[in-house]
Amino acid sequence: MVCDKCEKKLGKVITPDPWKSGARNTTEGGGRKIGENKALTARSRASPYTTSFNCCRICRQKVHQAGSHYCQACAYKKAICAMCGVKMLNTKNYKQSSA
Repeated sequence: MVCDKCEKKLGKVITPDPWKSGARNTTEGGGRKIGENKALTARSRASPYTTSFNCCRICRQKVHQAGSHYCQACAYKKAICAMCGVKMLNTKNYKQSSA
């Protein structure tokens, strides 16, 4: 779960998405440049030069998304943004699984 503000910080994949209407990495609408080398210009999701990943602030598990402070399981349980920790949803009346 990522909030609207942090969705801009997410990296783009190198290959274009075949589902064009909801994709962020298509050439229509200025999403991608044609002939661009994404390996050189894009922010890397996982840099091969760093040896450490961030730990989740709640459960201390390794986080596999660059820039995130919470793992996906904790973000789902607490209904918070995985990157900034902002409360996204009121889960008082929900019956959630522990994933």
